[in-house]
Amino acid sequence: MEYLLLIVEAREDRESRSADEGRALYDEMVRFGENLAARGQLLASRSLRPDKHGTRLQQRGGKPLLRDGPFAESKEMIGGFYLIDCADRTEALAIARQCPAARFATVEVRECAPCYVG
Repeated sequence: MEYLLLIVEAREDRESRSADEGRALYDEMVRFGENLAARGQLLASRSLRPDKHGTRLQQRGGKPLLRDGPFAESKEMIGGFYLIDCADRTEALAIARQCPAARFATVEVRECAPCYVG
């Protein structure tokens, strides 16, 4: 089964770290991903730039509505993700507990499924 581990972090956290602290955390997250890959469980992973570099798009009345970040209604942002393959939710949660981001952010575990599945 495929699960997505979303790294949800406070927007200001990245800016509060020194470059060395940020690099050390990033390297730790890369090693976590490499370990998952070595076990054949990592399907994809990416770190994302802060939401101030993002744009939200909606279509309303046939017209696109674009809004550039940062998005004031959010105190948190998606900082990255790991797409993993594992047996079930229990294993996905066990992997999430090992994720270094759980110490400084929230790791949201979501099962992948078609949008019509409730």
